[in-house]
Amino acid sequence: MKRTWRFEQGLHETGNGLYAWLQPDGGWGWSNAGLIVDGDQSLLVDTLFDADLTKVMLDAMSDVAGIAADDINTVVNTHANGDHTHGNGLCTSAEVIASAASAREMESFTPQMMQGFMDSADQLGDAGLYLKEIFGPFNFHRIAEKLPTRTFSGDLELQVGSKHVELIEVGPAHTRGDVLVYVPADKTVFTGDILFIEGTPLMWAGPVANWIAACDRIIAMQADVIVPGHGPITDAAGVRRVQEYLLYVEAEARLRFDAGLSVREAALDISLSGFETWGDAERIAINVDTLYREFSGARGSTDTVALFEMMADIRKDQRG
Repeated sequence: MKRTWRFEQGLHETGNGLYAWLQPDGGWGWSNAGLIVDGDQSLLVDTLFDADLTKVMLDAMSDVAGIAADDINTVVNTHANGDHTHGNGLCTSAEVIASAASAREMESFTPQMMQGFMDSADQLGDAGLYLKEIFGPFNFHRIAEKLPTRTFSGDLELQVGSKHVELIEVGPAHTRGDVLVYVPADKTVFTGDILFIEGTPLMWAGPVANWIAACDRIIAMQADVIVPGHGPITDAAGVRRVQEYLLYVEAEARLRFDAGLSVREAALDISLSGFETWGDAERIAINVDTLYREFSGARGSTDTVALFEMMADIRKDQRG
């Protein structure tokens, strides 16, 4: 019988020494994490957006799984975004593993830069109001940053006690160096932000084909437990819905690119019927911007403040 898990705040044991930490509502910054335990060995999949949130999670893991923060052997960061890395330093004894591409991203986008955005929010008009709305709950003055101490490219195999764990690099997609954490014997995969469930995927990097292929790879695993980076624990049907969104937005953006519409015009014009219940629909702006750069072969990235201004405008338009 297929098992389901409630999307409730806290630590959920999924079986045989594996746990998922879930944070509703799964929107901006409210990310998930995972824990793999076998004997006296442990691996933490991601930390959270600030030290306070991460400490609450680690305390729960100590209480429920008997693994104290200082005893965690390994932290794997699925990608570079701060809501999956900013508590690394609380695991004082852990080796921190990430893809080489993610490690480079972490070095170039620091917690101090994030705090700088928030400090300047009052001067950024609607973009600043939007930043305070989505990131206001987090304390960027209390960060426990720890950069990767080990990096890899491609795939990496690890042992957690007797458990075989596979790290599979599928980026660039959401970010430049996305990694899946797969426990084959337990039919479980932690996907990082390759999966947003009941929330709108966010394509910082692309290309979209890599992300679509990553979804195919997850489906092929035939896992019983699929823990996304944001949102509730899911199954293959949930993965297919993410894939359907990506395919749909790619096709719709291509039509508007070929017709000469701007990124803003295209983002406002694309109907999200069929995905309208998903949170953070305004991320269509970033997705269209990334797709347009892919279609044109442009290098570099769009100014971050400009993207948040566009998302603020789209959210305001959606709310009427």
